Amino acid sequence: MAAVVVLALVLVGVGLLGNARSTSEPGLRLEAVHASGGAAGAAIDAFFDRYVQDDGRVVRHDQGGDTVSEGQAYALLLAVAEGDRARFDRVWRWTRTNLQRPDGLLSWKWREGRVIDDSPATDADLDSARALVLAGRRFHTPALTAAGSRIARAVLDQETRAFGTDKLLVLVAGPWARKDGVVNPSYVSPCTYEDLDAASGDGRWRRLRDSGYAMVDAFLADGRLPPDWGRAEGAEGAVRPSGPPDQPGAEPRYGADASRLAFRLSEACDTRGPALATRLWKRLEDLDGGGAALAYGLDGRRLDEGQNPVGLVAAAAAALAAGRHHQARRLLAEATDLDRRYPTYYGSAWVALGHTMFASGPHGGDG
Repeated sequence: MAAVVVLALVLVGVGLLGNARSTSEPGLRLEAVHASGGAAGAAIDAFFDRYVQDDGRVVRHDQGGDTVSEGQAYALLLAVAEGDRARFDRVWRWTRTNLQRPDGLLSWKWREGRVIDDSPATDADLDSARALVLAGRRFHTPALTAAGSRIARAVLDQETRAFGTDKLLVLVAGPWARKDGVVNPSYVSPCTYEDLDAASGDGRWRRLRDSGYAMVDAFLADGRLPPDWGRAEGAEGAVRPSGPPDQPGAEPRYGADASRLAFRLSEACDTRGPALATRLWKRLEDLDGGGAALAYGLDGRRLDEGQNPVGLVAAAAAALAAGRHHQARRLLAEATDLDRRYPTYYGSAWVALGHTMFASGPHGGDG
């Protein structure tokens, strides 16, 4: 069994506290992209053309035609990255009208005209809040910033859990996950925390950033891949990999959830995220299929013959953080080709997000 690590100790022991910032040129940042035209614009258009209706609903055609809050959040991020106000407004209007709960969080699942599961998912709430804050800035619309800040406050109040006499604050997978400390490492998004901190001035975002970095550092110990799911337990918030919450005893896996972590770490808010993404690249570059398999063991064993582009996008982001620009381009091209041949809602969203990141970063050869 993977070792259990106490986050409160890791925060000090590995030097993750503080505000270390890169002194290099500005790095990868989602909101820095103006993606009209080029590969990023084409990927965003492909996602909207395939999956986003005229009313702003994102339809998972390959999963029964339903809608989830995560998909709405991806569309909001892509629209603000592209600078398309009309698209953004349509997606947000549908989301606000159909998914937003009285407490500000977003219901997870909608089908055939109604919400069928109103449990929020923390990643969708975070991505939507960030998209709204960025849109408020980009489109000079304070009302959008206020809408994002409202969701952000609800995330802090309902989707976090304190450990160690409230000294350690950990992001959990949703309000339902607080009791058992269920965490999803791919929800760790340092640049999102920074953007929401700037909009709100609430110091809890900095605490989440530091605990998030510590959590990732713990999960990557001994050369392991990060798991899709984990638990933060005990008085001090010890973390361990786990199977999905609905599959007790299942083997922890690196799959379509955990793949997103490399992308979120590779955005350059400070030096720590890209440094962790570079560590992750050293594992991803050796994976069978380049990381495209639907599941791997935490030791890198391939567990599923199926493929999704998100794993290739993850590897591309990690390669870019590591300065391996040629390999990053190749992996992103492979992801784009895989999505073209076998289109899925999830793969198409992450191919588009991958292209927005690459459009904001350096394009040189391998470092």
